[in-house]
Amino acid sequence: MANFTPEELRLAEPQPIGESTLEAWYMDDSDADQRLPHRLEPNQPCSLQALRALGVLSWKLDADKYENDPKLEAIRKVRGYSYTEVLEISPDRLPGYAEKVKMFYEEHIHTDEEIRYILDGTGYFDVRDLDDRWIRIKCAKGDLLILPEGIYHRFTLGTDDYIKVRPAAVCATCVQDAVCASHAQDVVCGKLCCGQQSSTPSVHACWEMYPLVPQAT
Repeated sequence: MANFTPEELRLAEPQPIGESTLEAWYMDDSDADQRLPHRLEPNQPCSLQALRALGVLSWKLDADKYENDPKLEAIRKVRGYSYTEVLEISPDRLPGYAEKVKMFYEEHIHTDEEIRYILDGTGYFDVRDLDDRWIRIKCAKGDLLILPEGIYHRFTLGTDDYIKVRPAAVCATCVQDAVCASHAQDVVCGKLCCGQQSSTPSVHACWEMYPLVPQAT
């Protein structure tokens, strides 16, 4: 069993609901551009308590010091994330951008929790609640979001068409399985830190299409 210091455990705690600036709301059923906010009229906010009840966790971090942030390192250590990548998604950085953005928006689930740290830009994560209603979560610079395994979700960029994101996982293969859409076969992680099999092909754009900056440890 891993041992963590009291300070590491404290730093890794999700941001208290009363301090969070994360914004979420229930979505309309319009087929307009997915990158628009899609708020109901009148707007129906979703409380952070409701998101926590679904297992959605969030932090607000200093994205300008992500390479040397004690809080981020504590979160990674306590939750067992040993591998990360830095991805930039925009029309000039991702070939076939328009089609890939549509693929991001296809509803799917994962067998592991999904971890995304927004370093720049904006985007929306949509999750289904227990009544099958879509909740839209706005993510901006400094937001770290964790979606629990088994929750139906999808992702889209905002209308600025740019996001820089740092996903994380227990190893490289888990990250790859979470961002590669061109391989529909099962992926088995061969690293000792994981060894688990994922049979849920992701709908994210092909791994090789991203400009990557490895951040393995």
